[in-house]
Amino acid sequence: MNTRKKGAAYEQTAIEYLQRQGVVILEHNYRNRRGEIDIIGRDGEYTVFFEVKYRKDNTKGYPVEAVNYGKQRTICRVADYYRMMHRMGDFSPVRYDVVAICGEEITWYQNAFEHIDR
Repeated sequence: MNTRKKGAAYEQTAIEYLQRQGVVILEHNYRNRRGEIDIIGRDGEYTVFFEVKYRKDNTKGYPVEAVNYGKQRTICRVADYYRMMHRMGDFSPVRYDVVAICGEEITWYQNAFEHIDR
């Protein structure tokens, strides 16, 4: 299985997991010229921007560690554009979460990072 197909499979696993947790999925693989967000969902009052990371095991580090500052900044820029296009005000509650899949174990990190301004 190539990398893109493997990523899509684990994103689907994350979607199914999140739906079982009560998250309503709004978008999947949302893209614009600034980048991509794996999953956008609704969790209670929050619009949540999810990054999905997979590792076969933790010998090269934990999946959540791969969401570095640069990746966080890109996610925030894409989220800003999404919020503007959907006319979400500055006071709409948003959250940035990571779904880390390590082997067969899924961990959902809520509030994994804060919004990064330009």
